Amino acid sequence: MPLTILLNGSKGRMGLAIAGAAPAMGIILGASTDQGDDLRPAMKAVDAVVDFSSPRATRELLDLAVAAGKPLVIGTTGHSPEERAALLKVAARVPCVWAGNFSVGVNLLYALTRRAARALGEGYDTEVIEMHHRMKKDAPSGTAARLLEIILEERKLGASALRHGREGLTGERKASEIGVHSLRGGDVVGDHTVIFAGAGERLELTHRASDRAVFATGALRAALWVVSQKPGVYDMQDVLGLA
Repeated sequence: MPLTILLNGSKGRMGLAIAGAAPAMGIILGASTDQGDDLRPAMKAVDAVVDFSSPRATRELLDLAVAAGKPLVIGTTGHSPEERAALLKVAARVPCVWAGNFSVGVNLLYALTRRAARALGEGYDTEVIEMHHRMKKDAPSGTAARLLEIILEERKLGASALRHGREGLTGERKASEIGVHSLRGGDVVGDHTVIFAGAGERLELTHRASDRAVFATGALRAALWVVSQKPGVYDMQDVLGLA
């Protein structure tokens, strides 16, 4: 039987890309909802929910999906760390793939960043740079936030080590400092670079997306995978077998 999904956030850039990619993957768009729509009737006749909407809508969506026992794929970003922690507890009651980026290439970037951070250690200063289209509402991007989490985990550092941009007399760079820089302009789909700068050499890991279709097909791939999983929160590393 083909998979039938509810697409929440259907009028956004990602929603439109997912709707366009679904037929080629044998997935049926059972319902499409956006801001202000009632999710309850839409959720009844679908196998799973795919959400790329607003962070303000995530809690209601999770509560309804849990009540209906529907697996979830969530690509919405922009939650505070405290909000995300609370939401993850609710999401774990059903099978849920929650990722800031569904591109296969980006998820390989995550894996390579972890290996590089582990191998290079504090002897290499680390900076993360991301660029997106001028309409993006949150910064840093969800992908950059995940890259930073990975680096902090490997370096055993807390969020206080992050340095968002620099201005004026900042003083010398601390060895434990992780720089974060968000650029916005034009119609850039998504560029992410992790820089490891040491004495005499520099390693740069870069991923550039030129078409939202790579995120759409990844999200739909996650939907096909999550419907056969046990309750819990997963990410694309699990979907791709990279975890």
